[in-house]
Amino acid sequence: MSAGEGATVDSRASHPGTAEARLEQLGIELPAVIPPVGRYVRAVRSGTLLFCSGHLPDSAGTPVHKGKLGRDLTTEQGYEAARQAAVNLLGTIRASLGSLDRVTRVVKLLGMVSSTEDFIEQPLVVNGASDLLHEVLGERAVHARSAVGMAQLPRGNCVEIEAIIEVAAATEEPI
Repeated sequence: MSAGEGATVDSRASHPGTAEARLEQLGIELPAVIPPVGRYVRAVRSGTLLFCSGHLPDSAGTPVHKGKLGRDLTTEQGYEAARQAAVNLLGTIRASLGSLDRVTRVVKLLGMVSSTEDFIEQPLVVNGASDLLHEVLGERAVHARSAVGMAQLPRGNCVEIEAIIEVAAATEEPI
């Protein structure tokens, strides 16, 4: 059975070093968590699962990746926006858990892409988030995923990413 089919994955063997060390190697600084703009929280933990709200590429400020894919932005620009949204997502995960090394698995990723009716490259855009998560978390980031087109996203952003994360139980040592 492959990792994508639900097998248990030992990420240390395939991707040595801690997630925190990989962030440093990649030159990525995670942002401080921005308070939500409504009656919700950025993440909720239930048992060993962490449910993360949608994250935009501009969570820390002014939208940079505004517009629709297929009209205003290229697939490559959307990929970069999804990557930045994943950086913001990782910031929330770290703030929620104290360390990214508590993540045992990215279970599910949902990528929403503001796009024109005829744009069909949503999966290529959301690859930006999937690729970044794999760079940081290794095989623990192999996940189920949906990449869907949307008519509009908050503040005119082109992408929004949400995730379900499996977490080491409180009595378990972080990976």
